[in-house]
Amino acid sequence: MMEIDTLLKVIEQADTYKRYGKVLRIVGLMIESLGPAANIGEVCIIHPESNLQKPILAEVVGFHNEKIILMPYTEVTEIGPGCLVESTRKPLMIKVGRSLIGSTIDALGNNLDKSSLPKGLKNYITEQTPPNPMMRPTIDEPIQVGVRAIDSLLTVGKGQRIGIFAGSGVGKSTLLGMIARNSAADVNVIALIGERGREVREFIEKDLGEEGLKKSIVVVATSDQPALMRIKGAYTATAISEYFRDLGLHVNLMMDSVTRVAMAQREIGLAIGEPPTTKGYTPSVFATLPKLLERTGTNEHGTITAFYTVLVDGDDMNEPIADAVRGILDGHFILERRLAEMGQFPAINVLKSVSRVMNQIVDEEHLHTARRIRSLMAIYEENSELIQIGAYKHGTNKQIDEAISFYPTIQAFLRQGILEKELFQQSIDKMHQLLTGGGS
Repeated sequence: MMEIDTLLKVIEQADTYKRYGKVLRIVGLMIESLGPAANIGEVCIIHPESNLQKPILAEVVGFHNEKIILMPYTEVTEIGPGCLVESTRKPLMIKVGRSLIGSTIDALGNNLDKSSLPKGLKNYITEQTPPNPMMRPTIDEPIQVGVRAIDSLLTVGKGQRIGIFAGSGVGKSTLLGMIARNSAADVNVIALIGERGREVREFIEKDLGEEGLKKSIVVVATSDQPALMRIKGAYTATAISEYFRDLGLHVNLMMDSVTRVAMAQREIGLAIGEPPTTKGYTPSVFATLPKLLERTGTNEHGTITAFYTVLVDGDDMNEPIADAVRGILDGHFILERRLAEMGQFPAINVLKSVSRVMNQIVDEEHLHTARRIRSLMAIYEENSELIQIGAYKHGTNKQIDEAISFYPTIQAFLRQGILEKELFQQSIDKMHQLLTGGGS
């Protein structure tokens, strides 16, 4: 009886009408149509005049007078004035489930190798609201990242959101690969947004490797795809992370890069008539970033520990997107070109990097040792010019002498091979041994 009642309710609520409109014009990224009745965020299907062409999916992004502004998910071909526009009355939904682990998918949730998706997946809306702040448990437990410099001196907590800031070619993707392989998280969700097509297989096969792929889902939206696909890639990856978090799992979300998401949003904003403001970025960019980044973190079921890479123009750490992202996240790691050129990998500048929750999640001894090492590094950095040109005389200052003696040991500790795996406790033990063993 209950089943019949449920079916009757579904039949009553079913919308049996199909709503159509027609294409009026296409300008750049924008398709303008007269009708159908649709809301912002709904997906529409544009039917080409030729039956041989596949229908094109597009999303309602705005209105002008009584006309609808659509953005296509794919390249627009064989579309002309008068083509039929059909409303689906639904937002973008993807299929997600445990059997998706190990797959590489596009921004719409389809397998990138054109194979069919596994069975038993559930429909899931890509645009979710961030958890209620009062329902977020506090971060009180460290998570193993598997990178010695991070686990010891910049400890990350379960559910923390970190920005990895760097210029191009300084090792962001390599660092993400190391974290994906070595982390203690249950599932990795990796979003490659705006990447070169060549780099996708390179990242999967070299940086991530077979071991990393076994517990990962890779979402890809390459730089040649329309702006909406690049944005949806970020939303899809975040939605998949949220699905696994709600199952009670500890998820790592790695997005490379949030800067390209902002650039895609700028393209859309300019196309629908928004005014360019800070360095050409439209107001919607700075409204979208917190909505996207706040979705990760902790909730009452599980955690999403998120790593967002930020591509900084000309190594300027204060450019608008870097500044906005740094203000939203719970810490930042600065990768420096100078360190990469010296052969130090990962090229993390520990002194300029911060983990905002480290003080709450590590014990007093760990914190004391980390502060001591940072202090030695800061003293050496402050006097590095005098030391390097030979102007400093040994014995003049006890603190500088100590910093010089420990410098080679600290540098060796911070270096880590790409395939070198380090457990959390091993990193902490080596950090304590570094000080107790004395400088060289």
